[in-house]
Amino acid sequence: MPSRAPRWPGLAVLALSLAVAGQLFVTNREAQVELARLETAAGLVGPERRPAPVLPKERLDEETRGAEAVVRELTLPWGPLVRALEDAATREVAILQLQPDAQQRTLRVTAEARSREAMFDYMRRLAASRTLAGAHLVSHQVQRDDPLRPIQFSVLATLRASQ
Repeated sequence: MPSRAPRWPGLAVLALSLAVAGQLFVTNREAQVELARLETAAGLVGPERRPAPVLPKERLDEETRGAEAVVRELTLPWGPLVRALEDAATREVAILQLQPDAQQRTLRVTAEARSREAMFDYMRRLAASRTLAGAHLVSHQVQRDDPLRPIQFSVLATLRASQ
C-alpha cells in the first residue's frame, strides 16, 4: 500500500494563500477608493475645467442695467416714504396701490376716498410731507357701481433728495 503524504502542509499553503489573497483584495479596494477621491478632487481644481461662457456685450449691458435698477429700488428712502404715507393717512382714504419709480424718483399713489373733500385733504397732507414734493392729482373717477360712490384717484409726487 502506498503511503499517503501528510495533508497539513498543503492545507497550510492553502490557508496562507487565502490570507494573502484577502489582504491583496482589501488593499486593491482601498487603492481604488483613494484613486476615485483624488480624481474627483483633481476635477474640482484642475485645469480641465471649462471656462465660464462669455456673454455678448448687449446681454451684459442689459443685465447691468437690470442690476442698477434693483440697486436704485433698494436705495429708495423707504422708511421716510412709509412715514410720509402714514402721516397723511386718514380714515376717509384707503391706499390701493403704490408705484415707486426709482429712475424718475417719483411715487404714484392710487387711493380711494369717501368724498371729494377727503381726497383734497389727503393731497394737502401728502404735499406737506418733507419726503415728497409736488404732489398733484393725475386722475380721479367716481365709482358709480359702488353704492357709497367713493372716488378712486391717483396722485403723483416727486421724492425729495435725502436730507
